[in-house]
Amino acid sequence: MDFVLEGPSPSDSLPQIDFRAQLNDEQFAAVTAEPGPLLVLAGAGSGKTRTLTYRVAYLLSQGVRPGEILLLTFTNKAAKEMLYRVQELTGVEPRRFWGGTFHSIGHRALRMYGDAIDLPKTFTILDAEEAERLLKQVVESQDKGFFKDKTHPKPGPLFGVISLARNTQLSVEETVDKYFPHYSDIKDRLPGFAKGYDARKREQKVCDYDDLLELWLGVLKRSPEVAAYFTQRFRHVLVDEYQDTNTLQAQIVDTIGAHHRVMAVGDDAQCIYSWRGANFENIMSFPERHPGTAIHRIETNYRSTPEILNLANGVLEAQPKGRHFDKELRAARGHMEKPFVVQAMDDREQAEFIVKRVRALHEDEGASLNAIAILYRSHFLAVEVQIALARAGIPYHITSGVKFFERQHIRDLVALLRFVFNPADEQAWERIAVLLPKVGEKGAQKIHAAALAHARDFRKNFLDALQSEDVRAKVARDARDEWEALVTSLRQVWDAMQTGKPSDAVETAIEGWYGDYLKGAYADYADRLEELTALVGFAQRFEETQDFLAQILLLNSETSDRQVDPDADAVKLTTVHQAKGLEYDVVFVIGLADGQFPGRRSIEAGDVEEERRLFYVAVTRARNELYLSYPKIASRPGPGGMMLTPSRFLQELSPDLYQQLKIRRMNPW
Repeated sequence: MDFVLEGPSPSDSLPQIDFRAQLNDEQFAAVTAEPGPLLVLAGAGSGKTRTLTYRVAYLLSQGVRPGEILLLTFTNKAAKEMLYRVQELTGVEPRRFWGGTFHSIGHRALRMYGDAIDLPKTFTILDAEEAERLLKQVVESQDKGFFKDKTHPKPGPLFGVISLARNTQLSVEETVDKYFPHYSDIKDRLPGFAKGYDARKREQKVCDYDDLLELWLGVLKRSPEVAAYFTQRFRHVLVDEYQDTNTLQAQIVDTIGAHHRVMAVGDDAQCIYSWRGANFENIMSFPERHPGTAIHRIETNYRSTPEILNLANGVLEAQPKGRHFDKELRAARGHMEKPFVVQAMDDREQAEFIVKRVRALHEDEGASLNAIAILYRSHFLAVEVQIALARAGIPYHITSGVKFFERQHIRDLVALLRFVFNPADEQAWERIAVLLPKVGEKGAQKIHAAALAHARDFRKNFLDALQSEDVRAKVARDARDEWEALVTSLRQVWDAMQTGKPSDAVETAIEGWYGDYLKGAYADYADRLEELTALVGFAQRFEETQDFLAQILLLNSETSDRQVDPDADAVKLTTVHQAKGLEYDVVFVIGLADGQFPGRRSIEAGDVEEERRLFYVAVTRARNELYLSYPKIASRPGPGGMMLTPSRFLQELSPDLYQQLKIRRMNPW
């Protein structure tokens, strides 16, 4: 297969760049390395983007044409930023490169050579909603009653299972066993759905998002001519954030980069996305798959103080030997305070400490609220912090989703409790009723009106009226099997309200109909169930249901951030996953207790290494000050809460790396 490269070599017309003067020793060595397989281990805050940018500029200066360079990234923003910087350095326009996300380059490749696998050039791409709708049609054509069972995954979660299987190159059954054990009883039925979905796409000449990778690899594998074209055209393949590649992406890089002139830039210590399909083994086995790999370490950190980096290095030292690349971050900055470890009595005291310190930083020390971040492993760990900040009048913005009491499953369960407590609350009823199959807003209103009439005419309790045959007749036919379970669950919650505390009613609601609904509605069922369990802990504060429900309403009003401009001066609250790539002057990492960070499921599975890497990512977000806090007692189900131990990640650190900060408590006498 012949191909033509555009124009003469650009090296003669490029501006002179003094690479030696503009890069540190580590960056210079990586940027000017001889062509061949290169693994650049770029530590946190070490100038990874700068290294990639200058590598492209260096290749151009050596006579490599723009069209011979393939730059693969994970976001369009990253690709544009790098190619814009290249243009600033060299004057070479971004359009002359093949640079972009894996998916965008895959789309471009399929438009050119999809016919090698009988994919017409006129194929169209389904958006997420359309893809899920098509899968739903396929499933119902094979098993009409599949989605009627509320414990079965709905189309969205089912699509997520199949998508993860495709990106990890695992079978659907293996994917369920590893990531979605709550669907294990139906895993043998899912491969047929996946096969039928694939066939339906081919019939309709459409692709989904995953096809842009899967079919691209298919073209490369099935057409030696096309594979040879890409290998010959792209003399240099550069990959950003290589530790985040999934199995499909790594195979694409290996195939196109069969000449082994691949520069993979990443950090094995920041591989934290296995739940999205990222494969830690890709970066670890890169030298074996590309013999003769030269490994370059970029360890000079321009972000954090030496004291923070010493602690970060301590986190890395605790990794199992032989399961990571050795590296040691070194600071380019001067000395400041050691990180602080703070033990609080419980979640509320932890939140009170954070509020006091944030206020002092802002009011007394002149720190911008924007420069302060509170990081956590899971959303439920930040509930008390949200409440405390709102009550203190300190603006904050959650950058990783909505606030705890506004999350959909939390609002659903609260609506169920509100309705049981007050059956006249039609808004609460409608929120629950529409979760039933084929029940819309008007249908929910008809059911409620029928129950109200029956209760009035027969002088019955409203919940008893729901069990009557004339009310059941108003329920959509597809929802009647679930109806009995819902009504039974409502009655059980009512009984719990009469005989126990609000926390008992919350537990009963979770264990009943809504818990089964949750399993089918969300692929991340386990995470959401954990958050609902945190609601039980919150309810333990209260003796009366009305006080519990009123407090949630008040908190929703207090913590609402609808008026907070994301660009305004406000404290940032975020999960560690969402904080990757960001940095702040002051960072609080909260909930550092075993069972919270690392999470309980990771501990039970005997695999906490990704959690350890997540902790490393968290501590390396801090520039100047770092606070690591944990509660001694968790607000969880059970009398008196639950005693916690400090996170094993804290216990592994030498005490010389941090200073203990005592919380002053008021004398009770």
